[in-house]
Amino acid sequence: MLEYNPLACLPSSEELPDSDDTPVDNELQDLIPGLLKALLAMAWPERMDWFFGVDMGIYYDPDLPAIVPDGFLSLGVERFYDENLRPSYVLWEEKKLPILALEVVSKTYRGEYSTKKAEYGRLGILYYVVYNPFRRRKPRLEVYKLVNNVYELHDGNPVWLPEIGLGIGIERGTYLGIPREWMYWYNQQGQRLLTSEEKAQQAQQEVQVLRERLRSLGIDPDSLT
Repeated sequence: MLEYNPLACLPSSEELPDSDDTPVDNELQDLIPGLLKALLAMAWPERMDWFFGVDMGIYYDPDLPAIVPDGFLSLGVERFYDENLRPSYVLWEEKKLPILALEVVSKTYRGEYSTKKAEYGRLGILYYVVYNPFRRRKPRLEVYKLVNNVYELHDGNPVWLPEIGLGIGIERGTYLGIPREWMYWYNQQGQRLLTSEEKAQQAQQEVQVLRERLRSLGIDPDSLT
């Protein structure tokens, strides 16, 4: 008897659009998720069981359009498919819900606190993170966790995410030469993960300290090279 495979009738990731083709109206909607993705790549260099999507469509129903967070994290999936990478994130192929969705609020309101929040909750995405750089009186960063199908707001900055093994928060820093408030990952001690530029600067400072220490001992560091 011929076996029926319902998944064979569904469109694949290669056949679906990779985003909603809506242009961003705030550069931070690309830069902040890009920074978080780059930091994960440095924090988890040996791990191949995670994926961070930036402005990528998440398909959860073949008859409905994708939802497109500014960024999302999935654990327990292949980091790479092949050299062409993922064109989109298709739940009936991945078989793993993202564990975190991120929205960066722009001047054009896109339902980050209402429709998108409800949609992510219906899907069952555990963490929903909203960053609103335009807020002055309310917290700019909000981290929600899904508890009994309802998103509960978690106080703090950073906020520890035990299921991910990292915290997430905001503070001032410099990324791509731009000094401003950025979003970062943090370790369990509350120390933020450094960017590649910051690590290079830290290494240079450590070399300079060592050179000065050698000079204080009467040793010319240039004579050791």
